[in-house]
Amino acid sequence: MAHHPLWSAASLAALLALAGCGGSGGSLEPNNLAVDNNPDSCSVVSSSGQPVVVGSGVAGDPAAPEAASGYRLGYKAKHSSKYMVVANTPLATKAGCDVLRAGGSAVDAAVAVQAVLGLVEPQSSTIAGSAFMLHYDAATKKVTAYDGRETAPAAATGYYLVRQDQADANSPAPVPSARRSGRSIGVPGVMRMLEMAHGEHGKLRWSQLFDEGIQLSTNGFKIPQRLASAIAGNASSLALDANAMQIYFLPDGTPRPALSTMTNAPYAATLKALAEQGADALHRGPIAEAIVAKAGQSVGDDAARTPITPSLMTLQDLASYQAKKREPVCSSYRSSYYVCSMSPPSSGGIAIVQALGILENFDLAAHKPADPDNEGGIPSVMGVHLVTEAERLAYADRDKYVADTDFVSLPGRGMASLLDKNYLKARAALIDPDRSMGVAEAGVFDTTTARQAVDRTPEYGTTHYSIVDAYGNVVSMTTTVESSMGSFHMVGGFLLTNQLTDFSAQPQDSAGNPVANRVEPGKRPRSTMAPTLVFKGASGPDEFLMATGSPGGGAIIQYVLKTVVGALDWGLDAQQATSLNDFGASNSRTTNVDGSNTTMDLSGLVAGLQAKGHTVSTNAQSSGISTIMRVQRGGAVQWQGGVDPRREGLVLGDGAL
Repeated sequence: MAHHPLWSAASLAALLALAGCGGSGGSLEPNNLAVDNNPDSCSVVSSSGQPVVVGSGVAGDPAAPEAASGYRLGYKAKHSSKYMVVANTPLATKAGCDVLRAGGSAVDAAVAVQAVLGLVEPQSSTIAGSAFMLHYDAATKKVTAYDGRETAPAAATGYYLVRQDQADANSPAPVPSARRSGRSIGVPGVMRMLEMAHGEHGKLRWSQLFDEGIQLSTNGFKIPQRLASAIAGNASSLALDANAMQIYFLPDGTPRPALSTMTNAPYAATLKALAEQGADALHRGPIAEAIVAKAGQSVGDDAARTPITPSLMTLQDLASYQAKKREPVCSSYRSSYYVCSMSPPSSGGIAIVQALGILENFDLAAHKPADPDNEGGIPSVMGVHLVTEAERLAYADRDKYVADTDFVSLPGRGMASLLDKNYLKARAALIDPDRSMGVAEAGVFDTTTARQAVDRTPEYGTTHYSIVDAYGNVVSMTTTVESSMGSFHMVGGFLLTNQLTDFSAQPQDSAGNPVANRVEPGKRPRSTMAPTLVFKGASGPDEFLMATGSPGGGAIIQYVLKTVVGALDWGLDAQQATSLNDFGASNSRTTNVDGSNTTMDLSGLVAGLQAKGHTVSTNAQSSGISTIMRVQRGGAVQWQGGVDPRREGLVLGDGAL
């Protein structure tokens, strides 16, 4: 794959070079590309009414770094008429939008967004990480789930995360910790997944989708406060890695500050290799050898030469990795909608669709938020009570039954049993409108799976983006490095994940019951990532309505469910549903009510929940929801986007913003 520069302007001469090397179904003629020649597309409008190019550094540039946390007021839904990208960093959003502007597909844009995210948001994402993608093909009206989750090395056993010598019950634990050791590093999958999806749905050349990432890593970008805080907060762990020190720290050893310009020449070289060689660049050859060597590092690069337990990943593990296509988790909702989300090894999709199947037995529309025009409003006590009780029931099944189904079967008849309407109606009957259940029990399906242990291994991190292209195709994709800055191992300008810590550290509980989410060779750790698509009508994926998803580790289920309920049951627009105070519960007595928006008076909500027996936490949260909805405006179909006010995200489209 020879590398050719992308476009310097939206001229036909430049765009002609883009066609002819699309997906595996054959080339696309240049005159069939939906090219947008509006020079103001993929820009924002300043307070003076003038278009501002994202990343230009001029007044009004949304890529200007901002505070790491907090809640920004005043966001309104953005509209476009042809295409739209919503992502959690402005520079990544711009990269994806420029691809759509040149006639690219939603998958093309997803490749460009991922390439930039690995540079500007390494605390959340990496090109050597994992991802799940839901893709809607507007021509065939088919939803496909793409699985790019990491796998455990072939040499891993159930004790990989807790013993240096897996076969010795008395062996000490990995050092400095399971996360900081090489044992947390999984065999990466995101680029293999994107390559697979691009082969089926790409319209532009793969080789040209990395240009923005190459340019930014070569010429530099302003460090956002969120990234600066992540570098400073993880300084002691990053200090064990000379590559990380070179990129993220000044020559005197201090963390690079926010607003300073950072380049990453090794990352540019890696992207060039990906552009030319495809995903093979990470799975075979020199970069693959460097990944295995880095994961296998046994002492730190620090002066103390800190011992590090190495990974057992091999070159064969990298070469044999396969992305997979899976059937999405789909079901009707209230006889009005059809909802699809991610299938195992993610647990997020099952939990969300289960929770909706429970909630459709209640009149949620009667419990709308108050004052929705004000940042989505304040959720009602009964609305939060019903949603969180449904979540407790869904998490109970998730914690016990869901793992990589290539290794561990779901209970009963599998997905059909977990999503059975009669089963979910029976689960709904367990909800007392006046009193929280606190902790729910998992459903019972058969004697074998009833003996499985409950696994509440925490998850962290991730980022999400939603994309609609000019052809009507949709991508909802969640991608991750796991905890902030992953395993702290860096090679080729990118971080390696600590994704394997999403497995249960122990293969069985104290009673000897097996844990479904235990480590096994080649297995994919359970995830909560839940890219989600919603369609009008209950019969199937016919008329696209909504794409959404969120980072947030184990709380992703709560963030996504709140957004879907907000849009479908409470009539909120894309921004209102995204901005609405996050709330939710895992299977515990604690109900979370987001306190990020300090202008909101949540005292009545908290008191009302406490009266129903909820233990309420109002700690500020940072989800990162990205939402696109299909709407009618002036008799025409348009896209409506909302970005989480807790992140530095951005909505961009074709000039109708």
